Amino acid sequence: MSQTRQITRMLREWSGGNREALEDLMPLVYDELHKQAARFLSRERYDHTLQATALIHEAYIKLVDQREVNWESRTHFFAIAANLMRRILVDYARAKHREKRGGEMVKLTLEEAALVIDKEKSVDLMALDEALTRLEKIDKQQARVVELRYFSGLSLEETAEALKVSRTTVANDWRMAKAWLHRELTR
Repeated sequence: MSQTRQITRMLREWSGGNREALEDLMPLVYDELHKQAARFLSRERYDHTLQATALIHEAYIKLVDQREVNWESRTHFFAIAANLMRRILVDYARAKHREKRGGEMVKLTLEEAALVIDKEKSVDLMALDEALTRLEKIDKQQARVVELRYFSGLSLEETAEALKVSRTTVANDWRMAKAWLHRELTR
């Protein structure tokens, strides 16, 4: 059995109430969660104090508390994990911003060449989160595509699988969302 199928099987068992499946699952997904966390943190400012391991542990605590999730697949799991990590980082940024009483905003570089703006520029993480929240009110699917592609690092195919739409639909939503976010973030 492939590891992807094994992970999906364990996720479904966990959804069915088997807590032991979660214990068996975590060693299989830990490396990918660590890669996700490292991707998130590589976009943060150089002096960011949250480490990848701490981010994974925060996300793990929140994942374990997911009681009503019917895990569909490995992709679904990593999409939810990415969403949780995004929320943790935004909360962390807000807390740091409050501590500094209006001090410097937390920056994050948009490394993907095709994303919202040039690689060298950076975007305020809180501004990006607020823009995504506004986009979600206009087009929920486009916001999910950005979340899955940018924050989870999923391919167009994996994003299409997670959203149960075609690759072409994801590519179109991705293009439209990038243009919308570019406009919002460069005003």
